[in-house]
Amino acid sequence: MKFQFDIRCTFSLLVFGLATASLAGAALAADMPKRKAGLWEITMRMEGAPGMGPMQQCIDQNTDNLMQQQAKNGKSDCSVMDVKPMGNMVTIHSVCKIEGSTATINGLFEGAFDSSYKGTMKTHYSPPLHGISVSNMTHEARWLGPCKPGQKPGDVVMPNMGGANINEMMKKQQH
Repeated sequence: MKFQFDIRCTFSLLVFGLATASLAGAALAADMPKRKAGLWEITMRMEGAPGMGPMQQCIDQNTDNLMQQQAKNGKSDCSVMDVKPMGNMVTIHSVCKIEGSTATINGLFEGAFDSSYKGTMKTHYSPPLHGISVSNMTHEARWLGPCKPGQKPGDVVMPNMGGANINEMMKKQQH
């Protein structure tokens, strides 16, 4: 099945993917691996969707904290939010309401979260969400070094789509 994403859907996927991949979940910050501050290259692939190519995100500790807070704010729609760190791996299991559908998400992320990590997420939707009953997403991230001159934390550059600042987007959603 092929998907067609508009820009809002792409940014929503980006926010969700980055929040999940940064392991924001709704767990305690002390239990979560922290990403190293600087420029990260992130590649997300959703089965059946066109590949976006690698994006780059400039992060700092505040960016990860803001994504974690955003995930905690969204927890009210989740009856289950289980994030378990185990050495260099983190498993995620959640059951959340999304637009009238129940999404059951199972994910596994592994690696050195200060330099590179990868993960997979499988989501079942009941009833199907926008005609989709199952989605599979892979995620790979690697630290490239310091952010580029002129970049500020939260800046995301997506291939062929320009950029945005995730921090500003999340702050607007909170108001």
